[in-house]
Amino acid sequence: MTSAINSSSTASTDTSRISISAHYTGYVWYKHGLSAPGFATGMGRIANAALTPINAFLRLVAGADIDIFLLQRHSVIDHQVEALIQEQGVEQVLELASGLSPRGYRLKQKYPKLNYIEGDLPGMAARKKALLDEIGSQPNHSVLPCNILEKSGDQSIKALLSQLDPNKKTVIVTEGLVNYFDLETIKTVWAQMAEGLKQFPEGYYVTDLYPDFVHHPSYKYVQFAQKLVGFFTRGQWPLHYRSDEAIKAGFQQDGFKEVAVHDPAEFYGKLNLPEVKTQTLVRIIRTSI
Repeated sequence: MTSAINSSSTASTDTSRISISAHYTGYVWYKHGLSAPGFATGMGRIANAALTPINAFLRLVAGADIDIFLLQRHSVIDHQVEALIQEQGVEQVLELASGLSPRGYRLKQKYPKLNYIEGDLPGMAARKKALLDEIGSQPNHSVLPCNILEKSGDQSIKALLSQLDPNKKTVIVTEGLVNYFDLETIKTVWAQMAEGLKQFPEGYYVTDLYPDFVHHPSYKYVQFAQKLVGFFTRGQWPLHYRSDEAIKAGFQQDGFKEVAVHDPAEFYGKLNLPEVKTQTLVRIIRTSI
C-alpha cells in the first residue's frame, strides 16, 4: 500500500497521507520473511516500534492484531493472483498503489515470463524502481508513476493499461488502498478499472476491503483501529458495506460481472497464514468483467 495520489483536496481523496502506512506494511512483509531487506525502511521500523504495544493490547483484548490481518489479506490476495495465473492463464499484472509491496518481486521470481507493472505516485514509483534495480529487477517488471484518481493523462489507470498487450489476459491488483477513500470516490475508480479491463480477452480485479461489520464481536476495537489509522495518516478510514452480499452487489454495479467475496478463514489449514479464533475483519474480492 502506498501514498496512492497526491492531492490538496479533502481528506477522503488526499492519499499522500497514506505514505507512513506504506512504510509500515513494507516492514511487516520483511519482518515475516516475505520480501528482501531493501523493502524495509527506517520509517517502517519506527512505525513498527510505535505500534508494538498497541498490537500487544489488541492481541490481548481482541485475539488478533494489525499484523495478523495484514498477513491474512496479503496471503489470500497472493493465492487469488496465483490461481489466475495458473488456472486461467493470466499473463499480465497491473498492481496499483503498490508502495513497498514485495508481490511483484516474488511473483516475477516464480513466473519469469509474467509481465508485471506497478503503479504509484512519482516519488514512490522512483523509489520502488531504484529498489528493484538494486536487488536485481527482472525483464518485463516495471514501475510507472500513477495517480489513480486521474481519468486521463500519462498517470491515469487507462494510460498504464495501455502499456500492456491487449491480446493477453490481465489482472489488476490493489492492497491496502480501498478503505482510505469514501465509497463514492473509490467506486469511480472501480468503474474505471472495469471499463479498462474490457480491452483484454479476460480481465480480473483482486483487492482487499474492510467491511462495516457492526455486529462483529470486536467492532469496538475496529472503531479504535479506525481512529488509530486516522491519527497516523491524518485523515479518515471509512468502512464499506455491511455484508458479503452488499459487497458483491456493489462491485456488480460498478461493471464487474462475476464477484467472489472471500473470508480469509476459508483458507485456514490450506494456506500459510496466521489463524485466529475471533471472526476475521477483512474480505478479499476477486472479480471479472
